[in-house]
Amino acid sequence: MRALLAGFSLLCLGALAEAAPRVVSLAPSMTEIVLELDAGELLVGVLDGGERPPALARLPSVGRHGQLDMERLLSLKPDLLLLWPGSVPPAQRDQLRRLGIATFSGEPGNLDQLIDQIEAIAQRIGRDQQGRAYAASLRERLQGLRDRYRREAPLRVFYQVWDKPLYTLGGRQVVSDALRVCGARNVFDDLAQPAPQVSVESVLLRDPEVILAGDEAQLASWRNWPRLSAVKGERLLVVPDKGLERPSGQMIEATARLCALLDARAPVSR
Repeated sequence: MRALLAGFSLLCLGALAEAAPRVVSLAPSMTEIVLELDAGELLVGVLDGGERPPALARLPSVGRHGQLDMERLLSLKPDLLLLWPGSVPPAQRDQLRRLGIATFSGEPGNLDQLIDQIEAIAQRIGRDQQGRAYAASLRERLQGLRDRYRREAPLRVFYQVWDKPLYTLGGRQVVSDALRVCGARNVFDDLAQPAPQVSVESVLLRDPEVILAGDEAQLASWRNWPRLSAVKGERLLVVPDKGLERPSGQMIEATARLCALLDARAPVSR
């Protein structure tokens, strides 16, 4: 009987260990997903990028974007790494693979893939039930936005990432899909690069009806082109918040805010 109890205890301990991995997140967006799944206690280290959530203020750092502190990471003895490919240099990604640490890697190109990724992360960290419920609610909300903001002729939008030099987003970037949800189209959706550099002349040729940027200062120079549809229609708009830049579950509500902004300033016809 004693041997049986001992064996049962070992099985329970094994199950607990499997359900509670030591997780290091190498992308702020994936860190946010873990928190959205109420699993912050599993995080033993994070890659920094911007302001941290208060709950993670004292968590060890393993570096910043493009600057991974490999020694510090290994000292944390992670069971699972959450990786956004662009956040870690290729040489260090190869090193991590050789070390044999379990890794979840993801770079969603659209909002459906993002929700699938959230559900997959939930499964990997032992939060299957929370993940399924959360994903279901996000899919329902996303479909509601698509139904509400669908347009027969999509609104032409130039999404300006930076002005000097002029950068935008390509068609495979998840923000381009957020625009599609809102009944709009990224005028550079034919470009494959995530963040291509473009010219003012190319923007003028594509004649967007809306120009979006992070602040008013980056929009000011477009007023020098009064024949541009976005200028004529007074649709030089500031993106509502930074939520679109973080592909986690909160991005669905960030998309809803973007849709409301575009809808309020769009031409009357749908």
